[in-house]
Formats: sequence, C-alpha cells, structure tokens
Amino acid sequence: MPPGKVRQIELADGKFCIGGAHLALIAGPCLVEDYDTTVDIARRLAELASSLEMPLIFKSSYDKANRTSVSSPRGPGWREGLKILAAVKEASGLPLLTDVHETAQVAEAAQVADILQIPAFLSRQTDLLVEAGRSGRPVNIKKGQFLSPAEIQHAIAKVTSTGNQDVIVTERGTSFGYNNLVVDMRGLAIMRSFGYPVVFDATHSVQLPGGAGGASGGQRQFVAPLARAAVAAGVDGIFLEVHPQPDEAPCDGPNMVPLNELSSLLEKLLAIHEAAWG
Repeated sequence: MPPGKVRQIELADGKFCIGGAHLALIAGPCLVEDYDTTVDIARRLAELASSLEMPLIFKSSYDKANRTSVSSPRGPGWREGLKILAAVKEASGLPLLTDVHETAQVAEAAQVADILQIPAFLSRQTDLLVEAGRSGRPVNIKKGQFLSPAEIQHAIAKVTSTGNQDVIVTERGTSFGYNNLVVDMRGLAIMRSFGYPVVFDATHSVQLPGGAGGASGGQRQFVAPLARAAVAAGVDGIFLEVHPQPDEAPCDGPNMVPLNELSSLLEKLLAIHEAAWG
C-alpha cells in the first residue's frame, strides 16, 4: 500500500473497497445509452475484474449536463436513467457510482447508487456537496479543472461538515491554455496527504475540452502512460471510461478505452502497483 494512511471505504455488502491494499477500479461507459448496451458492458467488466481480483464499481451517467453544445447527446435523463442503472446493477451484481448535478437529484440517486459523484465543474457547489454528504452515501469529488490540489480540501470539508467522512477525491486534469488539460503528478500526493483515497481519472485527463468544435476531443493514446505514472505515484484507484466501440459512442468517444484493450492495461497497472507498493 502507498505510504501515508488514508481512510478506507468499504461498501456495506463488501463488494467494493478503496483505500486498502488493493488498487480499485471505477469503470463503465460515459453515458447510459440503453439497458442492453449498458448491462453488457457491466457484465464484461465484472468478469474481468473478478479474474484480476480487482475491486470494481460500475460507473455511468444518466445525464451529461456539462456538454459543449446544446445539441450534444445527454442521455436518458434523471429518472429514466436511474431506472436503467438500477436494472443494470441488479443484473450485473456490481455496486454503482453515478454523478448528480442538482440537489433535487441526490435523494433519489442515493437510493440506487452506492457512491455519489460530484462532477468536476460542480466541485465548488456548496449546496450540492452538502446534500450529497447528507445522503449518507460515500461521495466521490472530481477535482475541478480550475482548482489547485490544495483547494480540494475545501470541497472535502463541505461534505464532511455533514458528519459523512466517506470521501474520495478524483484527479481529472487541470486546464492548460485553450482546449487542453495537463496532469501534475505532485497533486496526487498532495491530495492524498489530506487522508482520503485518491483516484486518477485517466480517460478524462486526456480530454480536449471543446477541442472538436461543437464537442470535446481526446487523445486516447495517452491514457495508458498517464495511468501507469499515476499508479506508480501511489493512487488508490483508477477511473476509466470504456466502451465496446468508443468511436461510435455518443459521449467522450475520443478518450474512452476500447473494452477489448482493457485487460492488457489493467494487468500492467496491477503489476506496477505491486512492484511499487506491494
């Protein structure tokens, strides 16, 4: 396990743990497309994670509110998307993580999701962070592209002010000029020093926000090297958006990992984790 003790978070059913000795995985398609596609991805992920003995929580969004264009696909919406995710959770047996965008969504999302996620663009939204904390579910805060690593302490404090200490922090890159993100590996250690598990989002970190005109672009070729570096630096988990055919996906295709390439990547990450921290 990486040096420096962090809070260990284990879901009640014991199906997922982060902050312990094992490298955890948050994975799934960017957006809920339909039940069949989503459950197929979830089942394939469950099989792979089981074979690698890797803690896994399934991630997908019912609504992508933070899109470049008003015409960009957003998904099935709040209530319909939660119904699909609940069915996928039941069919796959996996715990579920999804993001919330408004305080009104939190209570219903918490009935389905095992972890609530705060999107990066909303990581300063006090009411949303506090309401997520009050839900009693663990909260994964994605560090805003506009925040320094040290500033995430304030977002953590907003959640923990409710008495909920189960917080995860996820790095997803920092804005660097127009339509570009960079990752400062020092930030992973800085954020982990606050005592909470840190996750590296390797797929959103290679996004080119608004870089494709009316949509975001991405540089999928850099997912693997950044993920390897983050695991060597000592993160508690890796966040990867995956899809059977990323280039045909309605959202974040250019930075998602093809499902058939995931096994090889995870094997390398686990080997690095064992060599560096085993």
